Amino acid sequence: MSSNRTPAQSARLERLIGIVLRSGVLASSACLSAGLLLSLAGAPGASLLLNVGIIVLLATPLSRVVISTIEYVIERDWTFATLTFIVLLELVASAVAALVFNRKL
Repeated sequence: MSSNRTPAQSARLERLIGIVLRSGVLASSACLSAGLLLSLAGAPGASLLLNVGIIVLLATPLSRVVISTIEYVIERDWTFATLTFIVLLELVASAVAALVFNRKL
């Protein structure tokens, strides 16, 4: 499979993905650190921050796939758009299956 993407398009996608991944990890780390400190201090709200930190960390790769799918559609690179959309569907299906099989849904 070859792509008709230019080096500028590739660089843009890499920059966007880098921003998403860095932001997700930093936000998650901040929430987890604050939650841990509050937990050690016995303050209320610690578990909420810890849960938010974990959710943000888990959502970061999902965000990366969403950004990639959108970028490939914008670039009209239908092969990669289709492949990343399939990956996105698989990620969502696995999350739904985990909820259903654990009877949380």
